Amino acid sequence: MIRALLVLLILLCTSLNGIAQDESARNYVEQGAYEKAALSYQELLKEAPLNSNYIRSLAGVYHQLKKFEAAENLLIESISKIKNNKTLLVDLGYTYQLQGKKHEAKIYYDLAIASIAENTAFAYQVGNAFQQYSLLDEATTVYTKASLQDSRYNFESALARIYGEQGKIDEMFNAYLDLILKDEKQEGIVQRYFNEFITEDPENDANQILRKILLKRMQEDPNLLYNRKLSWLFIQQKEYNKAFLQEKAIAKRSNNNLLGILRLADVTLDNEEDDLAVSILNYIIETTTVSELKLHASQKILELQIKTAQPNELETIKTAYQNLLAEYGKGLATLNLQTDYAHFLAFNKKEYTAASLFLQETLDLPLDAFQQARIKMELADILLLEERFNAALIYYSQIQKLLPNNPIAQEARFKVAKASYYKGDFEWAKTQLKVLKSSATQLIANDAQDLYLLITDNAIEDSTYTGLKAFARAELLHYQNRNTEALAAYDSLLISQKGKSIEDEALLAQAILFEKNKEFNKAEQNYIKITTLHKEDILADDAFYRLGNLYATVLNQPEKAKIQYEQIIFNFADSIFYVEAQQKYRKLRGDAIN
Repeated sequence: MIRALLVLLILLCTSLNGIAQDESARNYVEQGAYEKAALSYQELLKEAPLNSNYIRSLAGVYHQLKKFEAAENLLIESISKIKNNKTLLVDLGYTYQLQGKKHEAKIYYDLAIASIAENTAFAYQVGNAFQQYSLLDEATTVYTKASLQDSRYNFESALARIYGEQGKIDEMFNAYLDLILKDEKQEGIVQRYFNEFITEDPENDANQILRKILLKRMQEDPNLLYNRKLSWLFIQQKEYNKAFLQEKAIAKRSNNNLLGILRLADVTLDNEEDDLAVSILNYIIETTTVSELKLHASQKILELQIKTAQPNELETIKTAYQNLLAEYGKGLATLNLQTDYAHFLAFNKKEYTAASLFLQETLDLPLDAFQQARIKMELADILLLEERFNAALIYYSQIQKLLPNNPIAQEARFKVAKASYYKGDFEWAKTQLKVLKSSATQLIANDAQDLYLLITDNAIEDSTYTGLKAFARAELLHYQNRNTEALAAYDSLLISQKGKSIEDEALLAQAILFEKNKEFNKAEQNYIKITTLHKEDILADDAFYRLGNLYATVLNQPEKAKIQYEQIIFNFADSIFYVEAQQKYRKLRGDAIN
């Protein structure tokens, strides 16, 4: 027993010593200390003379030292002893190639390729060895030959990557599509590779190549894969109507599987393609037999209608909500519908009491803690809307007790701070915000930091908070959807606090509200004032970015947009808008953007 343990201990020490020496040798290579690396690998080979990794590494070191004869001798001897490692043939061929001996190099490359006939699995090691030396044509030959020899093996992915490196884009796309046909599980991975070549520009060479390949394949083989990939391509190009046509074709041929159409609806909603989104959602309602999907689509249509509704259209929307509640009931399955309806009643119809009573009834359902928190959050938001601050604070506090340390509780705590801020209790708001600045939820932490800085920065200049109270009041009016009054409040503030630290905050908040009201020229003027009068202040990058977006879209002045984005790129490298500004600038300049 003691002898066995002693042997095991010796083997373990030897193994650990080998690992340390191998790491040391690799470090020498990284540092360019090739003589020392050679000595280390020579010592390692004394302990493990048939270790292919050590042999190949030492040969590579000899290449760096231009000791080609030593590399030849090492590899020839090793090839005679190690029969199942065909990478050594590639290494020897490359040794000859480095010396300009093309004929000898080809002999060993051909031997390595021929070894595939013995065992198809050799293709992995041989092909990879050729790739290591950037011998891509030879690697392609290996993988192609192996694929023809035994179709059970999958070399399409390796071939596709090589074609991509060689700039053979059509062959690359074809190889990746063949890979998916063999193994559908690879579709997600392949799509990530596609992303490296496909851009938003339909005229981009890779985009056009992929489209032509997919259309040609669809004519030869009605596989839904090609419709899916064509839909994906159109989405990348923001050609959502074309994507919708493909998704409808997929749905019709797959027993009305609407998964792709649902995803497309979300994409169009996110990109504010509202008219098309409504068409897609109506298609879902007309096509699906799943009641949950019908309800979801109906709710989304109502949300879009609310965005643009005139006062005389609100009653029609209210009736639509009531019809949905009558059809689907008021139970746990329709909680989203119930909270949406209550929110609409309070924030759009100004029917505060009706909204609160409706949600109080919802609280009588057998709700879990998360569901209770959602309903109480909406109730508290409505009470805040009515400026019933203390009642709102009670519900926000209840949520924190219901779900301690949960992101929902952190959101409720932030709203406690915001309610205190609205009613002018800035010191209590700061107390809450200090805790939230280190919140695990980044969005809450950022919002808390911004509000905390707003309060503290303005307290330095105005200990009575005169300007901040007026600003908080204007923000509350905005929250209450009393937009005309909010704009007037900002106007008064900008007169009374001209040149004060709160001025840039008021200009920015008013500009955002101007945009919401589609008063784009007024928004432009506010942003310009910030970028000229407050160019060194904390909101300058925000103003430059928003002004750039305004010029790039509704005002259609791309050159002016580029100037704003340039300001961020060159003067605000640490801005949260830096990456997006850079991408939008490059797009306006005509660069290809993935």
